[in-house]
Amino acid sequence: MKKIFTSKLFSHLRYLFPSFSVLAGLLFTLFLVAFSNPEQSSKPDNSEKWVGTWTTSPQLVEPRNNPPKPGLSNNTLRQVACVSIGGDSIRVRLSNEFSKSPVTLHSVHIAVSVDSSKIDPATDLALKFDGKTEVVIEPGKAIVSDPFHFELKPRSNVAITIYFGDTPPDVTGHPGSRTTSYLLKGNHISEVDFPGAVTTDHWYNINGIDVVAPEDAAAVVVLGNSITDGRGSGTNKQNRWPDILSERLLRNPGTEHIAVLNAGIGGNCVLRPCLGPSALDRFERDVIEATGVRWLIILEGINDIGGSRGSEGAAKVADGLIAAYEQMIDRAHAKGILVYGATIMPFGGSFYDSPDHQKALEKVNDWIRTSGRFDAVIDLDAAMRDPENPLQLLPGGDTGDHLHPNETGHRIMGEAVGLKLFK
Repeated sequence: MKKIFTSKLFSHLRYLFPSFSVLAGLLFTLFLVAFSNPEQSSKPDNSEKWVGTWTTSPQLVEPRNNPPKPGLSNNTLRQVACVSIGGDSIRVRLSNEFSKSPVTLHSVHIAVSVDSSKIDPATDLALKFDGKTEVVIEPGKAIVSDPFHFELKPRSNVAITIYFGDTPPDVTGHPGSRTTSYLLKGNHISEVDFPGAVTTDHWYNINGIDVVAPEDAAAVVVLGNSITDGRGSGTNKQNRWPDILSERLLRNPGTEHIAVLNAGIGGNCVLRPCLGPSALDRFERDVIEATGVRWLIILEGINDIGGSRGSEGAAKVADGLIAAYEQMIDRAHAKGILVYGATIMPFGGSFYDSPDHQKALEKVNDWIRTSGRFDAVIDLDAAMRDPENPLQLLPGGDTGDHLHPNETGHRIMGEAVGLKLFK
C-alpha cells in the first residue's frame, strides 16, 4: 500500500510541476528504498549512534576450560548474556582471535532468554553477515553481524545460539562467564528449550553486542582481572560489581543511557601475559576500540604484585604498574576517554600476602590516590577493608580466600562508585 500511495503521489507532482520531475523521481526512489529495506531502521540517524551494551574479553581458552563433550563441531551451543542499556536495533560481534584455524558458523540466532536454556520463540532471529546466514571466521579475526531490528530491554538476558560447523582445537572464548551455556549434539538452532543439554559455565566465540542509542549515550569500560570478571559473584545471578554499577546507572536520572562493559579476565596481569593477553596488550582492543566508550575504570595490578618475587622484584613491579597506568591514561586521553583509577583492595591473609607485596600495594595505591594523573579516584580499598584489620577484606565481603569479594562484597564495590562521575 505504501508503494502504491507514493507512486500516485509523485505522478501527480510530475503532472502539476513538470520542471520538478527529476527531483520527484529521485525522491520517489529514496522513498522506495526506505520502505523496502527492513534494515533501514537498524542504522543510526544523526541523533543516534552505536554504543556497546555488552562485551566479554576473548582469550585463548586453556585446555581445562575447553568445551565439554560432544564438543562444538557440528553441534549447537546456546549462550546467555545480560546487556546493560536497551534499544531497538543491534549488532553482534563474534571472535576467533586466538585460534589458529577457521571456525565455521552454519547459523547464529538471537532471542530473548526466558529461563535457563529456554527462549521466547517470538523473538528468535537469524543473524546475517554480509547478507548470508553462514559465515567462516578466519583465525585471528573477529566479525560483526549486519545490523537488525531487535527489541532489547535494559538489563535483559539474551540467548545467542550457534550451530557450528568445523571448529579449531584451540578455542577462542571467555572461561569466566559466571553464566551457564547449553550444548546439544546436532542442529537445534531454533528449538525453544535444550532439555538434556550438556552444561558449561564458559562462553565461546561470542564477544559483544552493540545497540543504537541516543546521541548522549555512552559506555564505561571496566578493565580488570578476576575480581571484575566476577569471581565470587553468583552463577547466573549477573551480580558482579560492574553489574551492580550498571543497575544503579540505569535507575539514576541522567545516567540511564550509560552502558557498562566488563573487560575483566580472570588471572589477568597488567605488565605481562598471565591468563589472557596483558592489560597493556589488550588495551587497544578492549578499551580504545570499544563502541561508544567515554569512561574507563582501571582495577588491575594485584596479580602482578602477587606474582613478584623478593623485595627488589616487588618494587620493580610497583614502578612498572605506575608506568603502565601512565601509559594507559595517556592513550585513553588521546581518544577523549576519561580515566578513573580504582585502588587495589586488601589481600592480607591470602596466598599473595607478604611484607614485600604489601609494600608494593601501598606504593601503588598511594600513587593512584595522590598523583593527580587520574581524572578521579574510586577508593575500593577504603570501601572493602576491614576497619579492625585494614590489611584484610571485610569479613562479610570475603569469599574466604581473603582476595576475592563474595556477593556482598561485589555489591559493596558496585555501590562505592559515585554516579556523578558519569554525568
